[in-house]
Amino acid sequence: MAFAANISNEAVAALEAVQFDGQIEVVENAAALDAACDYLSKESLVGFDTETRPSFTAGVTNKVSLLQLSGGDRCFLIRLNRVSMSRKLLALLQNPAIEKIGAAVQNDIVSLNALRRFKACGFVDLQSIVSDYGIEDKSLRKISGIVLGKKVSKAQRLSNWEAKTLTPQQQMYAATDAWVCVEIYKRLKATKG
Repeated sequence: MAFAANISNEAVAALEAVQFDGQIEVVENAAALDAACDYLSKESLVGFDTETRPSFTAGVTNKVSLLQLSGGDRCFLIRLNRVSMSRKLLALLQNPAIEKIGAAVQNDIVSLNALRRFKACGFVDLQSIVSDYGIEDKSLRKISGIVLGKKVSKAQRLSNWEAKTLTPQQQMYAATDAWVCVEIYKRLKATKG
């Protein structure tokens, strides 16, 4: 199957939105983080993304506040502003046998390393591999439109990821962003067969 090289913003806007329909778990303590890592360590493919509270001041960058990891039918929203990066989490991020699929992953890895140093292994950046399939667009929104024929909503991107409670809309946005990366990757891999 050949994919289109590009898709217009108008064409993406006309597409049906894709949404994660599994279980979303907000992780705010060490016990929940351990349980999440135990679940994810059994997966071979894990969707990966991070969110940072936006700064509207020039030269000011906030620390990453949320790490999204999606495996199987569960997505874990790890609130890094509430829970520290544990040894189990670092082991997962350093495990070359578990493919962590994301978009622009290098930026996310740098942000995570600012919290705690680790050697990232097993990461797959969709932006780096889509050109192998003839796709020139690099944004997750456009890659999803081309590969899945569905759009990823970006409505919550600039919301406050350090809020006391994440809204249902924030949770769905964050879970979808991680999960859809695996869906795109699986569809790409299926066309190579």
